[in-house]
Amino acid sequence: MAGMSVKGSARLFSLLLLSLPLCGGPAALAYAETPAAAVVAAPSRERARMNQRVFDTVWSEVRRGYYDPDLHGVDWGAARDRFRPQALAAADDRALYRVVNTMLDLLDDGHAGASPPAAVRRQDAQYARRAVMGMTLMRGEDPDLWTVERVRDGSPAQAAGVQLGWTLDSVDGRPWGPDVEVQEGTPVHLVLTDETGMRRDTILTPQLMDGPQPFTADKSRPGVLVLTVEQFDAGLGRWLGGELDGLPSDVDVILDLRANPGGRLWEAESVLTCFLPRDQVWATRTGRNGRPVILRASGDCGDRSAPVANPVAVLVDRGSRSAAELTPAALQEAGRGIVVGEKTIGSVLIAQETDLPDGGKLTLSRANFVTAGGVRLEKRGVTPDIAAPRTVSQRRAGEDPTLEAAIAALQAQGADRVRSADQPAGL
Repeated sequence: MAGMSVKGSARLFSLLLLSLPLCGGPAALAYAETPAAAVVAAPSRERARMNQRVFDTVWSEVRRGYYDPDLHGVDWGAARDRFRPQALAAADDRALYRVVNTMLDLLDDGHAGASPPAAVRRQDAQYARRAVMGMTLMRGEDPDLWTVERVRDGSPAQAAGVQLGWTLDSVDGRPWGPDVEVQEGTPVHLVLTDETGMRRDTILTPQLMDGPQPFTADKSRPGVLVLTVEQFDAGLGRWLGGELDGLPSDVDVILDLRANPGGRLWEAESVLTCFLPRDQVWATRTGRNGRPVILRASGDCGDRSAPVANPVAVLVDRGSRSAAELTPAALQEAGRGIVVGEKTIGSVLIAQETDLPDGGKLTLSRANFVTAGGVRLEKRGVTPDIAAPRTVSQRRAGEDPTLEAAIAALQAQGADRVRSADQPAGL
């Protein structure tokens, strides 16, 4: 299982972070700032050679390593003939990765995507102190639409008045894409569109900020522990085990996986090991060779020798992907936790990353995935036990009806348990 991940590809849906990593393929749009009759220069010989190496690596990896040997019925040879000339003619990373990702779209697989070198650099430095604007962008099913998902406290974006729900159109007159990079102290001109369709011109200066924490614990509510996981990174299981150690049995646990793009399969297994009986089967993965591999709750939950018995709720939304879908699905199916929020998108194949010659990365599905109950979550998603969506206006106001619904549901369960315990035994 080493090296396996269940992280959603950023080409179609993943979080793209200006305060965290940018880990997706490019999105080229046409804006008023972009000349309609721009002349595209022919690539240099060195550029064309690198384009060829990148394209051929991607094409070959799909042919020999994709989990489905039939490639979902796609004529991969015809795809090569169609897209290779376009890739070789690309004048920059944006154009190259646009072509590569358009070809990968033929697989109809949300995990299949290529990230340009700039996005990979941000991914590698996601928790380091670095220059940021302080926005999180979400790309939806429309690959050319980037929406502000989060504005970081104390960031230049917050100071400039950028709001959740706005769309980012361009940076310094150039359509937004994951290849765009910013520098500390160098002002940038952003063009955004608000929810009414009004254009919002903003100038802000990126500043150095410490990296965010991938996992946080909120103990501010009496009787409730809220554990927020930004993504399934290394060390999650041990951190979770430490937070659960010594927790009183009457404290409700809420696992917040909203806007979580997934991550390491091992860490998902470790999270489940904190809540499910040791070695309990929770899923099966099947690779290209067709041999099934049974997944059990046998991960690393710190120093814990047994799972916690505390009531559990998991928060999800349409931004919850991969590991952030299979984890609530496993807890829900085992009757170990309630799922609250919105139905997830269903991007749950098991993927691996491959380094590309120019410093980019290819993410490719290497195994199919079904739950212990035989449910294939791909394209299906997880349906919450309690539907409790959260609107943009509620988020701007600091309201969280999803969390409140989860707390209420766990409290109701606790009241039911108390009433049941008070009932006299039957004769």
